[in-house]
Amino acid sequence: MNVRTPLTLAGVLTLALGLAACGDDADESADNGATDSSSGSEPDTEDTTGATDDAAGTSAPGDDAGADGTFPVTVDTASGEVTVEEQPQRIVSLSPSATEILFEIGAGDQVVAVDSFSTYPEGVPTTDLSGFEPNVEAVVGYEPDLVVVSNDANDLVASLEAIDVPVIVSPAPTTVEDGWDGMAALGLATGHVDETAATIADLREQVDQAFASAPETDGEELRVYHELDDSYYSASSASFIGDVYAQMGAVNIADEADTDGTGFPQLTEESIIEADPQLIVITDQVSYTAEDVANRPGWSEIDAVRNDNIVVVDADIASRWGPRLPQLVSTVADALTEVEVGAPAGR
Repeated sequence: MNVRTPLTLAGVLTLALGLAACGDDADESADNGATDSSSGSEPDTEDTTGATDDAAGTSAPGDDAGADGTFPVTVDTASGEVTVEEQPQRIVSLSPSATEILFEIGAGDQVVAVDSFSTYPEGVPTTDLSGFEPNVEAVVGYEPDLVVVSNDANDLVASLEAIDVPVIVSPAPTTVEDGWDGMAALGLATGHVDETAATIADLREQVDQAFASAPETDGEELRVYHELDDSYYSASSASFIGDVYAQMGAVNIADEADTDGTGFPQLTEESIIEADPQLIVITDQVSYTAEDVANRPGWSEIDAVRNDNIVVVDADIASRWGPRLPQLVSTVADALTEVEVGAPAGR
């Protein structure tokens, strides 16, 4: 079920790894599919002709830096092209998702500091740095030669670029497929091209297997509500979380409320009850339980409540695109097997 885009940056790295295994040189990998890199958001798939431009990680004519891990490299990010002159040895990550990816692709030894929410994997150099309200002076104190963030808060990018510190902006992807490109971009920026290609290939296989384990809906409606907190914010299909449900054929009841396409709309309690979800998913980070949800006034007739289909998932796994994505997909797939599809909404 996993949708594939044309040869994106993730595909380029996988191709480069395969060519290297066959003994081909870096120039051949450039001739056989180098394409635009990605910021981790909407992938640019227009150029699939094999051009070795800057967006493909090439910083000089004829220098196939993106394919063989040499430097300098230029990577497309959410804030524009970023050139990394030398392989970074002092990386600061202010994004929990990026932190997990960096350690998974073999760049962990280069990471000297991470934000206060980056607590996985075990042993990461967690500090009191904030990714929400970053302090430039505090970040600079770690003498970084690369900083990775999920968004440009407090004009951090401009402040660090002014002192020649490159910044990779790696936002949460809107789809599962976009996430592979964001991971590939970090592989290019850190000099771990082959390791990243192998990681992407392995994770793709795991995710595909997890999707394959989901029950077939056979065209029947299967309604899902993913609750982020008790003020009824939810994850729509415009987020990678919602994309997981969409790829399993589920109907996300938050989509109708997401008129701005933010991916995280706020629903009303009335609309949730009326939509009658057959599966409700909450996280273990909220201060209430599945039983509390079931006991909300008026919720007793919701299909998911009546059939005890309220699932609690790990908040970090559910909110961070990265190497633990297969666990989220497997959890959702297992939960959907318990749901009786086809029950009418709005009873």
